[in-house]
Amino acid sequence: MKKLFTLLTVVGVLSFGAFNPIYAQDAEEATEEMVDGEEAPVEEVVEEAPIEAPAENVADAPADEKSFTQVIKQKFIEGGPEFMGIVLVCLILGLAIVIERIIYLNMATTNTDKLLANIESALNSGGVEAAKEVCRDTKGPVASIFYQGLDRSHEGVDMVEKSIVSYGGVQMGLLEKGISWISLFIALAPMLGFMGTVIGMIGAFDAIAAAGDISPVVVATGIKVALLTTVFGLIVAIILQVFYNYIVAKVDSIVNDMENASISLIDMLVKNDLTNK
Repeated sequence: MKKLFTLLTVVGVLSFGAFNPIYAQDAEEATEEMVDGEEAPVEEVVEEAPIEAPAENVADAPADEKSFTQVIKQKFIEGGPEFMGIVLVCLILGLAIVIERIIYLNMATTNTDKLLANIESALNSGGVEAAKEVCRDTKGPVASIFYQGLDRSHEGVDMVEKSIVSYGGVQMGLLEKGISWISLFIALAPMLGFMGTVIGMIGAFDAIAAAGDISPVVVATGIKVALLTTVFGLIVAIILQVFYNYIVAKVDSIVNDMENASISLIDMLVKNDLTNK
């Protein structure tokens, strides 16, 4: 029994000594595999995460930002092309008349002091005919009125005044031409916007009735679309109103210059005693 026990002990010690290096080697290989397996994903996360994240942010940033024209276009489409289109036509026609009036009024503006000085010099040097030649060479309603007054200077002061007043009314009508259309578009644009709002609200209530429930999404969407027409109409009216006031002020300024210069012309003719020649 002692020999058998001793033999088994020796065999066990030798077996343990033989398997221990193998177990240690297997353990080291397993540890290396675990380390290798953990390092690979760590390297991918560390290397890829900082590279991909900014690339996605940079790519997505411009897509989220919209230009001013794109926003206006989107709101215009959301408001509905029926009324928004009519309001846009009012803006285009109104601005066309405004541009034409501004160009015409700027060309009609005359330096009356310089014109009166040239006419007086011409009257002193060459008489009425020389003064009429100066008026023909000068553009603007003031010069045209002066020409009509000088052309009838031989008929007396009263006839000169009547000619100036009559032709001044004609020139004033030319200055005010088209202004009534601007005022029409100023009144029409917000009215069309309000009409679009009312029709949009009716559509919103029809959607609520069809859904059978007051949904915040349905109500908010319908009201937003309806109010867009009103906002656009008010913006058009404000823009045209600013230009309208400028044009009216410009016309008043030219008319005042015409009246003052006409009085000075009559005084000049009387002073030079040319009304009966």
